[in-house]
Amino acid sequence: MTAPTPPAETPPGSAPGGSATTRSAPTDRPPQDTRRSLGAGAVIGVGLMAAVDEIVFHQLLGWHHFYDRSTSDVALLSDGVLHAVELVLLVGGFFLVADLQRRRALSRGFLRAGLLIGAGGFQLFDGLVDHKVLRVHQVRYGVDTLPYDLAWNGFGALVLVTGLVLLRRARRRAGAAGR
Repeated sequence: MTAPTPPAETPPGSAPGGSATTRSAPTDRPPQDTRRSLGAGAVIGVGLMAAVDEIVFHQLLGWHHFYDRSTSDVALLSDGVLHAVELVLLVGGFFLVADLQRRRALSRGFLRAGLLIGAGGFQLFDGLVDHKVLRVHQVRYGVDTLPYDLAWNGFGALVLVTGLVLLRRARRRAGAAGR
């Protein structure tokens, strides 16, 4: 006695029997998880911008460390902690994206918006809170910091606003598609 053979799975975008179709009907798609897609993008964006800061400004240029108000050993330790946190964020964010992709619930528009919101938010937070409020480090030492602060925070604000524009566009498209 043999078990009945289940029907062959049809890959997405293909019609039964192997012939390709252009697109499946919108009602065939599982619902997209826009909130988790936005969150996954934000986590990756924060980790990515932290990595850029760490690699470019801490290591390649040597302009500052994450915590410059103590010995060089403490400064190096603080850079190591920042590096560890950014790696955890990047790996965790990519796991979230992989899970959303596996469930076919990934919204690429919300993911892109979240990535830029996370990156710009990190940059702006670092420039305003870490540099000016807490004063744990500055962009650069021994020079007039105003141009560096303006460039640092201006870039962060530009990336953040671009992410917010993309989020508005993604919400409009999701609303038009009934998701």
